[in-house]
Amino acid sequence: MIKLLVADHHPIIRKGLELLFLTSPNVQVEGGVDDGESIFDFLKSNPVDIIISEIDLPKLNGITALRRLKKEFPEIKVLIFSTHPEEVYAMSAIKAGASGYISKTANVITLKEAIMKINQGGIYLSNDLTHRLAFGERITRTGSLYKKLSTREVEVLKLLSIGKKNKDIASELDINEKTVSTYKARLMKKLHVSNLVDLLNQAKLLES
Repeated sequence: MIKLLVADHHPIIRKGLELLFLTSPNVQVEGGVDDGESIFDFLKSNPVDIIISEIDLPKLNGITALRRLKKEFPEIKVLIFSTHPEEVYAMSAIKAGASGYISKTANVITLKEAIMKINQGGIYLSNDLTHRLAFGERITRTGSLYKKLSTREVEVLKLLSIGKKNKDIASELDINEKTVSTYKARLMKKLHVSNLVDLLNQAKLLES
């Protein structure tokens, strides 16, 4: 039996996945949490095989949680289940430690296939993205811009885009404020903008 933990700040997603696998002979949802910190509280007393997680999580975002999980629970696999574009976030998630990335627009069969694949030690990406990566195709202008960013830069940009201040970002990522400022400067250079307003607009464009 594959044991799952669902990490998502939307109650309907947590309940929906629990009901989806209620009668499954080989997958069982052990529980659900609504923020990144709660993942680690849950794991202290509840062993699981796979975590299905959104990127946008309160208290500790999904990418930061991935890094920590890789250190503290390396045997647990993580499937990112997100509303955000795969072409923008998938590779950063994989680099941070995820075993797969699936869009919330995917159907139930695809979700089950992704769970089975990563449980067997594979990496799950959509056939479309896998094909484009294999043939080195330019995904889109925004996708190609994102390919220039490191996983940490994507993380900082994500937190900036939801209104986090330098101090908050530094605390969440466990780095100092000066380092956050350095990342902002790099992001402006790589995304061809000269101020924070344009940087945030670019972040929204990248997700559209």
